[in-house]
Amino acid sequence: MVRYVLFFTFLGLSSASAQEPLLTDSIRVDGHYRTFHFIKPPKSNATLIFILHGSGGNGLGIREGARKLEEKVDDENLLLVYPDGYKRYWNECRKTANSAANKENIDENTFFGEMITYLADKYTINQKQIFAVGTSGGGHMAYKLALTMPEKFRAISALVANLPDTNNLDCPEKRVPIPVMIVNGTDDKVNPYMGGEVLTNNISLGLVRSTDRTFQYWSTLAGYTNKPTKVLLPDTDPSDGKTIERYTYKQKGKPEVTLLKVLGGKHDYPNDIDVYLESLAFFKRQLTR
Repeated sequence: MVRYVLFFTFLGLSSASAQEPLLTDSIRVDGHYRTFHFIKPPKSNATLIFILHGSGGNGLGIREGARKLEEKVDDENLLLVYPDGYKRYWNECRKTANSAANKENIDENTFFGEMITYLADKYTINQKQIFAVGTSGGGHMAYKLALTMPEKFRAISALVANLPDTNNLDCPEKRVPIPVMIVNGTDDKVNPYMGGEVLTNNISLGLVRSTDRTFQYWSTLAGYTNKPTKVLLPDTDPSDGKTIERYTYKQKGKPEVTLLKVLGGKHDYPNDIDVYLESLAFFKRQLTR
């Protein structure tokens, strides 16, 4: 059962959005009030972007990292949404995850579907321009949206997240090609670049595939069989000890699949790029294909 809770809360403003208040509302799904925070777009036909926090976090906490994206709200006509996971976690596709969201089998698909309906009714969004960018556990939630609701999303971006291993995947796969961008660090101990067990806040979230296998999953699904194009991005911050290689599959008539391999990157964002602006650029490229 889904019910809307009709209230708004104006939260404190960050410097990135000094002219735009952050609104909060809730949707009741299966007896649980699910909250989300959003910045309304300047006009109708807006692009909707969900920004998904990591395991143990919340929507307000992930907002700081997206401040440069918030600066693009007016110019790009964006509707940015920061949903809250259930008890700080998402029920994504890792079967053995010990979070309450997974153990209680929280209905995330209905939550996201109803948020889309709610926002479309209030702000007349462009239904063909709905995207999601998620970090860590939020990246896993973004993968779930691409696996199970590809008809709703134009593209996704997953940051420091690999797909669950095949024996740890419990989502029904629609196997519909969709543009995917991945940003992973080679020295990440939480989301192992080479695959393995994910541990966070003393909670095991099970085994994940390697980044190469994750990249291959989406590129094979999109129909690519050749090698990706490789580009070394400018090292704009040599002091951070990281460099970025970009691997891209892009062909007319097929969804783009891109991997940003952060050499020396840990479970964090690289300084050489803003991952949210990079995601926005990736999303915009998909609108011309």
